[in-house]
Amino acid sequence: MTVTTDFAILAPVPLEHLQSGKSIAEKEGFVAFGSRKWELFRRVDEMRDGAPVPVLIYPSHEDVPAKDSFVICWGGWYVGSEESGSGKHSKGMTNRPPTTGQYTSDNQGHWAVFWHVKGLFELPKAQQMPIFAVQTIKRGWRKNAPPRGPELVAAPSIIEFPVQA
Repeated sequence: MTVTTDFAILAPVPLEHLQSGKSIAEKEGFVAFGSRKWELFRRVDEMRDGAPVPVLIYPSHEDVPAKDSFVICWGGWYVGSEESGSGKHSKGMTNRPPTTGQYTSDNQGHWAVFWHVKGLFELPKAQQMPIFAVQTIKRGWRKNAPPRGPELVAAPSIIEFPVQA
């Protein structure tokens, strides 16, 4: 399998959705997280040419602005996305983290795109890093403005991503 490691996606996701989404990714093949950044995922899909892309995930915190000291604790492979006119995933809750069910807007009109992650895993402590340690790429995240959603970054060499079949 060909993978793309020239760049990665850095994204915030609430910890509860990561924890409940891990079993969905294992059982269903991928977990679907929501975003309003449909333009970013269109660009990623053009750049990746069908190859999986590393995803670096840091737990986001409700009602707390992103800080560059937040720590990347999770990883996985981005394998595609689907835009949503209705704000719902085409498979309903099948690929959504079960914990999103307790938030009405999470599955009923809030998201413009759902991005799919295969092989979601928690990073070993030795591979965890603050988001400020990740290198930016052209037209990606600006270090003077912590990300407010998924962004393109350089794939760090310290993180070992399990190869997905």
